[in-house]
Amino acid sequence: MAYDTSVLFTPFACGKLQLPNRIVMAPMTRNFADNWLPTVEMGEYYRRRAEGGTGFIISECTAINHRASNAYEGVPIFYGQAALEQWKKIVDQVHVAGGKFAAQIWHSGPERRSNIGPAYGELGVGPVDVFEEGERVVRGLEKAEIQEIIDSFAQAAHDAESIGCDAVEIHGAHGYLIDKFLWHRSNQRSDEYGGELINRLKLAVEVVRAIRNSVSEMFPVIFRFSQWKVDDYSAHTALTRGDLAVIIRALSEAGVDIFHVSTRRFWEPAFNDGPETLAHLFKKLSGKPVIAVGSISLNRPLILAPSGQFIGAETTCNLEPLLSSMQNEEFDLCAIGRSLVANPDWANKVWQCDFESLRPFSAELLNELY
Repeated sequence: MAYDTSVLFTPFACGKLQLPNRIVMAPMTRNFADNWLPTVEMGEYYRRRAEGGTGFIISECTAINHRASNAYEGVPIFYGQAALEQWKKIVDQVHVAGGKFAAQIWHSGPERRSNIGPAYGELGVGPVDVFEEGERVVRGLEKAEIQEIIDSFAQAAHDAESIGCDAVEIHGAHGYLIDKFLWHRSNQRSDEYGGELINRLKLAVEVVRAIRNSVSEMFPVIFRFSQWKVDDYSAHTALTRGDLAVIIRALSEAGVDIFHVSTRRFWEPAFNDGPETLAHLFKKLSGKPVIAVGSISLNRPLILAPSGQFIGAETTCNLEPLLSSMQNEEFDLCAIGRSLVANPDWANKVWQCDFESLRPFSAELLNELY
């Protein structure tokens, strides 16, 4: 089938971020860091996507400098001379290949368990203590430590700009630390960081403001938002359009330049009272650039079996919903995940309308870093 894909290949600009097209590599945790440090192979992995035509690459999640920030083996850190030197090499490789690069900075929050490094024995942290079978598994944060975390986010953003990144993305989604403060079900604090929605937004707002003050005026700050959580796909941080408007207004005023709206399926309505997608509502309510992500160019779902293994496959398919949404200016950029794992040159092949040679995604591809 022939598509008019030209809408994907128009330039985009926001501050110092100048892109040749609207195609973004979505941040994807791959767990290939060596002793928490990015590797040569990771640099080659990102470079191949830039060479393949992807205009903007957002890194996998990277842990900020806090003892409980990391949750998974093989996830890289974004602090310390050794890590930053390696990240600079990766940024430079992407630039030479013609792409732009943003670091996604992250605190795992309560998703962490104490048997994970680099700080073995350290509990995950969140808005409040969490107990499982009588044992505390998540430690509620004191206000002094909240400020330490805010400062660490700001330092990571400053370092991102210093090593040549073109933007920074705050991971505020999927049930990690910032998102757990936003969500009414997980944030049961009784101080100024809990209670009403505007109070639950306080951590996110303070992180954004601190980052905005730590980077230059033209350096874009991206905020990734989702309704769903890693342990609850049906969750809703914003229960209504009114809630969503409060969230968007607070983050916009704090200094967010671009919103990255993460959904399971980008085309689904955000609420039951209208057809607009979550990305479209962010665009309408903020007036700022929006990245949409969620099963773009995929069809069959990937299933997580009880064994913890992924089964099934998803195949590159119909682009009409994406192209229609882009042509209607419902969002500005589209983030591609699993299709880019399978096809480093996805962007170039779509530009050439060479859909027949696109490699289907399958779970086995996650076992290699290509």
